[in-house]
Amino acid sequence: MSETRSATEKLLEIRNLSAGYGGMPVLRDATLEVRKGEIVALIGSNGAGKTTLLRALSRVIRCEGTVQFKGRDLVPMTSDQAFTMGLVQVPEGRQLFDRMSVEDNLLMGAYCRRDQAGIAADLKRVYDIFPRLAERHLQLAGLMSGGEQQMCAMARALMARPDLLMIDEMSLGLAPVVVGQLMEVLETICGEGVTVLLVEQDIHLALSGADFGYVMDNGAIVHSGKASALIDDPLVREAYLGVM
Repeated sequence: MSETRSATEKLLEIRNLSAGYGGMPVLRDATLEVRKGEIVALIGSNGAGKTTLLRALSRVIRCEGTVQFKGRDLVPMTSDQAFTMGLVQVPEGRQLFDRMSVEDNLLMGAYCRRDQAGIAADLKRVYDIFPRLAERHLQLAGLMSGGEQQMCAMARALMARPDLLMIDEMSLGLAPVVVGQLMEVLETICGEGVTVLLVEQDIHLALSGADFGYVMDNGAIVHSGKASALIDDPLVREAYLGVM
Protein backbone atom coordinates (compact mmCIF):
# COMPACT_ATOMS: atom_id res chain seq x y z
CA MET A 1 0.00 0.00 0.00
CA SER A 2 1.58 3.25 -1.14
CA GLU A 3 0.88 6.55 0.57
CA THR A 4 2.19 10.02 -0.21
CA ARG A 5 0.37 13.07 1.10
CA SER A 6 0.76 16.38 2.87
CA ALA A 7 1.84 16.65 6.50
CA THR A 8 -1.37 18.33 7.64
CA GLU A 9 -2.94 17.26 10.93
CA LYS A 10 -4.72 13.91 11.07
CA LEU A 11 -8.43 14.29 11.74
CA LEU A 12 -9.35 10.59 11.54
CA GLU A 13 -7.00 7.66 12.04
CA ILE A 14 -8.19 4.06 11.66
CA ARG A 15 -6.03 1.06 12.46
CA ASN A 16 -7.03 -2.61 12.07
CA LEU A 17 -10.76 -1.91 12.03
CA SER A 18 -13.01 -4.98 11.89
CA ALA A 19 -16.82 -5.08 11.85
CA GLY A 20 -19.72 -7.11 10.53
CA TYR A 21 -23.33 -8.15 11.02
CA GLY A 22 -24.68 -10.98 13.15
CA GLY A 23 -21.29 -12.59 13.54
CA MET A 24 -20.56 -12.34 9.82
CA PRO A 25 -17.31 -10.36 9.31
CA VAL A 26 -17.32 -7.68 6.60
CA LEU A 27 -14.37 -5.42 7.45
CA ARG A 28 -10.99 -7.07 7.96
CA ASP A 29 -8.27 -4.99 9.61
CA ALA A 30 -9.02 -1.86 7.57
CA THR A 31 -6.46 0.91 8.02
CA LEU A 32 -6.70 4.45 6.69
CA GLU A 33 -6.46 8.08 7.71
CA VAL A 34 -8.06 11.38 6.77
CA ARG A 35 -6.20 14.65 7.19
CA LYS A 36 -7.78 18.05 7.81
CA GLY A 37 -8.80 19.90 4.69
CA GLU A 38 -8.81 16.87 2.41
CA ILE A 39 -11.40 15.26 0.21
CA VAL A 40 -10.65 11.55 0.58
CA ALA A 41 -12.26 9.01 -1.75
CA LEU A 42 -12.99 5.45 -0.69
CA ILE A 43 -13.62 3.30 -3.76
CA GLY A 44 -14.31 -0.35 -4.44
CA SER A 45 -16.86 -2.69 -5.95
CA ASN A 46 -20.29 -3.36 -4.45
CA GLY A 47 -19.96 -5.49 -1.33
CA ALA A 48 -16.35 -4.45 -0.69
CA GLY A 49 -17.27 -3.10 2.77
CA LYS A 50 -17.34 0.66 2.15
CA THR A 51 -20.75 1.33 3.67
CA THR A 52 -19.98 -0.96 6.60
CA LEU A 53 -16.88 1.12 7.32
CA LEU A 54 -18.96 4.32 7.39
CA ARG A 55 -21.55 2.71 9.64
CA ALA A 56 -18.81 1.62 12.02
CA LEU A 57 -17.39 5.15 12.11
CA SER A 58 -20.85 6.60 12.75
CA ARG A 59 -21.17 4.09 15.61
CA VAL A 60 -24.30 2.52 14.13
CA ILE A 61 -22.68 -0.91 14.32
CA ARG A 62 -20.10 -2.34 16.72
CA CYS A 63 -16.49 -2.59 15.66
CA GLU A 64 -13.08 -3.63 16.91
CA GLY A 65 -9.77 -1.90 16.35
CA THR A 66 -8.46 1.63 16.81
CA VAL A 67 -10.39 4.69 15.65
CA GLN A 68 -9.08 8.10 16.66
CA PHE A 69 -11.21 11.13 15.73
CA LYS A 70 -9.88 14.55 16.72
CA GLY A 71 -7.48 12.70 19.01
CA ARG A 72 -10.19 10.80 20.90
CA ASP A 73 -11.11 7.11 20.90
CA LEU A 74 -14.31 6.71 18.88
CA VAL A 75 -14.89 2.99 19.47
CA PRO A 76 -16.63 3.20 22.89
CA MET A 77 -18.82 6.14 21.84
CA THR A 78 -22.49 6.07 20.89
CA SER A 79 -23.73 7.40 17.56
CA ASP A 80 -25.02 10.54 19.31
CA GLN A 81 -21.62 11.19 20.87
CA ALA A 82 -19.83 10.77 17.55
CA PHE A 83 -22.33 13.09 15.89
CA THR A 84 -21.92 15.73 18.57
CA MET A 85 -18.14 15.57 18.11
CA GLY A 86 -18.57 16.59 14.48
CA LEU A 87 -18.59 13.27 12.61
CA VAL A 88 -21.66 13.42 10.35
CA GLN A 89 -22.81 11.03 7.63
CA VAL A 90 -24.99 11.55 4.57
CA PRO A 91 -26.38 8.02 4.12
CA GLU A 92 -26.92 6.18 0.88
CA GLY A 93 -30.45 6.81 -0.34
CA ARG A 94 -30.67 10.22 1.44
CA GLN A 95 -33.06 8.95 4.17
CA LEU A 96 -34.96 12.21 4.45
CA PHE A 97 -38.15 12.68 6.43
CA ASP A 98 -40.38 12.54 3.36
CA ARG A 99 -43.51 13.99 4.98
CA MET A 100 -41.68 16.92 6.54
CA SER A 101 -40.85 20.14 4.72
CA VAL A 102 -37.42 20.82 3.30
CA GLU A 103 -36.72 23.38 5.99
CA ASP A 104 -37.83 21.08 8.81
CA ASN A 105 -35.49 18.42 7.42
CA LEU A 106 -32.64 20.92 7.49
CA LEU A 107 -33.40 21.94 11.06
CA MET A 108 -33.28 18.28 12.09
CA GLY A 109 -29.57 18.43 11.26
CA ALA A 110 -29.16 20.99 14.03
CA TYR A 111 -31.18 19.09 16.65
CA CYS A 112 -28.19 18.87 19.03
CA ARG A 113 -27.47 22.58 18.86
CA ARG A 114 -28.84 25.32 21.10
CA ASP A 115 -27.26 28.37 19.43
CA GLN A 116 -30.34 29.81 17.72
CA ALA A 117 -28.48 32.68 16.06
CA GLY A 118 -25.89 30.25 14.70
CA ILE A 119 -28.59 27.91 13.43
CA ALA A 120 -30.31 30.78 11.61
CA ALA A 121 -27.00 31.87 10.07
CA ASP A 122 -26.21 28.31 8.94
CA LEU A 123 -29.69 27.91 7.46
CA LYS A 124 -29.09 31.01 5.36
CA ARG A 125 -25.70 29.66 4.39
CA VAL A 126 -27.03 26.31 3.13
CA TYR A 127 -29.73 28.15 1.20
CA ASP A 128 -26.96 30.20 -0.41
CA ILE A 129 -25.10 26.98 -1.29
CA PHE A 130 -28.27 25.27 -2.54
CA PRO A 131 -30.60 27.99 -3.94
CA ARG A 132 -33.02 25.32 -5.12
CA LEU A 133 -33.71 24.37 -1.50
CA ALA A 134 -34.52 27.99 -0.67
CA GLU A 135 -37.10 27.95 -3.47
CA ARG A 136 -38.57 24.69 -2.15
CA HIS A 137 -38.21 25.29 1.59
CA LEU A 138 -41.93 24.71 2.32
CA GLN A 139 -42.30 21.70 0.01
CA LEU A 140 -42.49 18.16 1.36
CA ALA A 141 -39.05 16.61 0.96
CA GLY A 142 -40.48 13.40 -0.46
CA LEU A 143 -41.96 15.26 -3.44
CA MET A 144 -38.65 16.61 -4.71
CA SER A 145 -36.48 15.13 -7.44
CA GLY A 146 -33.62 12.82 -6.60
CA GLY A 147 -31.06 15.55 -7.11
CA GLU A 148 -32.96 17.96 -4.89
CA GLN A 149 -33.28 15.30 -2.21
CA GLN A 150 -29.51 14.72 -2.31
CA MET A 151 -28.98 18.46 -1.92
CA CYS A 152 -31.33 18.41 1.08
CA ALA A 153 -29.51 15.48 2.68
CA MET A 154 -26.15 17.21 2.29
CA ALA A 155 -27.51 20.53 3.55
CA ARG A 156 -29.06 18.79 6.56
CA ALA A 157 -25.65 17.33 7.41
CA LEU A 158 -24.01 20.75 7.08
CA MET A 159 -26.49 22.14 9.61
CA ALA A 160 -24.72 19.97 12.20
CA ARG A 161 -21.46 21.90 11.57
CA PRO A 162 -19.43 18.76 10.81
CA ASP A 163 -15.67 18.56 11.07
CA LEU A 164 -15.79 15.39 8.96
CA LEU A 165 -18.58 14.94 6.43
CA MET A 166 -18.95 11.34 5.25
CA ILE A 167 -21.03 10.87 2.09
CA ASP A 168 -22.20 7.47 0.89
CA GLU A 169 -22.88 7.14 -2.87
CA MET A 170 -23.58 10.81 -3.62
CA SER A 171 -24.11 10.28 -7.36
CA LEU A 172 -26.46 7.29 -7.12
CA GLY A 173 -29.30 7.68 -9.65
CA LEU A 174 -28.51 11.31 -10.46
CA ALA A 175 -27.93 13.09 -13.77
CA PRO A 176 -24.28 13.95 -14.52
CA VAL A 177 -24.97 17.69 -14.47
CA VAL A 178 -26.39 17.44 -10.95
CA VAL A 179 -23.47 15.31 -9.79
CA GLY A 180 -21.07 17.90 -11.14
CA GLN A 181 -22.86 20.61 -9.15
CA LEU A 182 -22.66 18.54 -5.97
CA MET A 183 -18.95 17.93 -6.47
CA GLU A 184 -18.43 21.68 -6.77
CA VAL A 185 -20.24 22.09 -3.45
CA LEU A 186 -17.87 19.59 -1.81
CA GLU A 187 -14.88 21.54 -3.08
CA THR A 188 -16.40 24.77 -1.75
CA ILE A 189 -17.16 23.48 1.75
CA CYS A 190 -13.78 21.74 1.93
CA GLY A 191 -12.20 25.12 1.24
CA GLU A 192 -14.18 26.48 4.17
CA GLY A 193 -12.80 23.90 6.60
CA VAL A 194 -15.06 20.83 6.29
CA THR A 195 -13.10 17.64 5.63
CA VAL A 196 -14.82 15.09 3.37
CA LEU A 197 -14.74 11.29 3.18
CA LEU A 198 -16.52 10.29 -0.03
CA VAL A 199 -17.69 6.76 -0.77
CA GLU A 200 -18.70 6.76 -4.41
CA GLN A 201 -19.76 4.28 -7.07
CA ASP A 202 -18.57 6.63 -9.81
CA ILE A 203 -14.86 5.91 -9.46
CA HIS A 204 -13.70 8.52 -11.98
CA LEU A 205 -15.80 11.22 -10.31
CA ALA A 206 -14.52 10.34 -6.85
CA LEU A 207 -10.85 10.28 -7.80
CA SER A 208 -11.10 13.34 -10.05
CA GLY A 209 -12.45 15.43 -7.18
CA ALA A 210 -10.41 13.98 -4.31
CA ASP A 211 -6.98 14.71 -2.88
CA PHE A 212 -6.27 11.18 -1.71
CA GLY A 213 -7.86 7.81 -2.33
CA TYR A 214 -8.19 4.34 -0.84
CA VAL A 215 -9.20 1.19 -2.70
CA MET A 216 -11.20 -1.38 -0.73
CA ASP A 217 -11.66 -5.00 -1.73
CA ASN A 218 -13.20 -7.85 0.26
CA GLY A 219 -13.34 -5.80 3.47
CA ALA A 220 -9.74 -4.60 3.43
CA ILE A 221 -7.84 -1.58 2.14
CA VAL A 222 -5.68 -2.96 -0.66
CA HIS A 223 -4.25 0.19 -2.25
CA SER A 224 -3.91 3.90 -1.55
CA GLY A 225 -2.29 7.00 -2.92
CA LYS A 226 -2.86 10.45 -4.30
CA ALA A 227 -6.14 10.43 -6.18
CA SER A 228 -4.51 11.71 -9.36
CA ALA A 229 -2.07 8.80 -9.26
CA LEU A 230 -4.78 6.20 -8.63
CA ILE A 231 -6.68 7.32 -11.73
CA ASP A 232 -3.59 6.55 -13.80
CA ASP A 233 -2.76 3.31 -11.96
CA PRO A 234 -3.13 0.42 -14.48
CA LEU A 235 -4.57 -1.97 -11.88
CA VAL A 236 -7.19 0.55 -10.73
CA ARG A 237 -8.09 1.48 -14.28
CA GLU A 238 -8.53 -2.16 -15.29
CA ALA A 239 -10.48 -3.20 -12.19
CA TYR A 240 -12.73 -0.17 -11.70
CA LEU A 241 -12.65 2.00 -14.80
CA GLY A 242 -12.73 -0.79 -17.36
CA VAL A 243 -9.68 0.43 -19.24
CA MET A 244 -5.97 -0.39 -19.42
